[in-house]
Amino acid sequence: MHIAVPTETSPGELRVAITPDSVARLVKAGHVVRIQAGAGQRAGFPDASYESVGAVVADGSGVYEGAELVCRVQPPSADEIVAIPQGAALLSLLQPGRNSVLLDALARRGVTALALELVPRITRAQSMDVLSSQSTVAGYKAVLIGAAALPKFLPMLTTAAGNVTPARVFIIGAGVAGLQAIATARRLGGVVSAFDVRPAAREQVLSLGATFVANDLVAAGAETSGGYARAQSEDEAARTRTALANHVKDVDLVVTTAQIPGKPAPRLITADMVASMRPGAVIVDLAAESGGNCELTLAGETVQSGTTTIIGPVNVPATVPFHASQMFGKNVLALVTHLSTKEGALSIDPTDEITGAMTVVRDGSVVART
Repeated sequence: MHIAVPTETSPGELRVAITPDSVARLVKAGHVVRIQAGAGQRAGFPDASYESVGAVVADGSGVYEGAELVCRVQPPSADEIVAIPQGAALLSLLQPGRNSVLLDALARRGVTALALELVPRITRAQSMDVLSSQSTVAGYKAVLIGAAALPKFLPMLTTAAGNVTPARVFIIGAGVAGLQAIATARRLGGVVSAFDVRPAAREQVLSLGATFVANDLVAAGAETSGGYARAQSEDEAARTRTALANHVKDVDLVVTTAQIPGKPAPRLITADMVASMRPGAVIVDLAAESGGNCELTLAGETVQSGTTTIIGPVNVPATVPFHASQMFGKNVLALVTHLSTKEGALSIDPTDEITGAMTVVRDGSVVART
């Protein structure tokens, strides 16, 4: 199979879809990998590191020469779509629920498109789950962002000037990002608490040494078959906001991670809650790109409300491009292996539970928009 890995062109995107360690395994399996010159440079992978493992480094549009599969991190632009050979397949984050124009353009080009967001949450696909791997990066970095903005130390310190009490950190949402945020905040010495409505989350939170908040709000039906939290009813949401209001007023750093696939993020922190927080408190809202968990969040901006700082970072994994790319590349490697026949040819089977769930464009038509 001929695989193309172009340079990412989305603003702020520093990752690369496949790193040299994964390329080495693809080449060993008999695939031809062409990577655009400079594609990995910003993530810490120079062209020479690709050439040393057998990749072909190509200039400009030469990366698409003979391509049967194009691997990207972010969706291609209109100009990049027309460079993809007709009949080729595209493996990328595509945001299908809000990118109808892109899907239509791919269909007109005759490209088969597989959305990485739609890898099903099943055991067989765990090694292919880009959302989980990149959420790990986001959860880690969110705590560092918050710690840098906080006007106090996270850990307890004993100094010649006296003792410093540890900061109190509250993580909302105990999925992959939330659990990594808990672990990171604990490593930095914060006193950590967390909240989630899913029954499985409580045990995971406690296993990391954090305190679980509002046990009475955990509900057996709060989790979808895919492992995500379902949307709450208005009554449930009101009870959740009350519980959170009672807790956030006594913490220094809040990291919110609650998201519902395909829907706006639930609003969990109101302006009144922000006003009640300790002086110098910080909120890092990882749901900023889908609307935010905090009422005052603005995606890509830092908002000051009284003495509280609300940070709405976007594309957080791209700020840790070296390891984020390595993890992303291993997910892509697992997917390419899944899409390959024993002879190494590309095979996209719409009846396969993994491939079928991911395919959004096939045979010149858009087959899924969510």
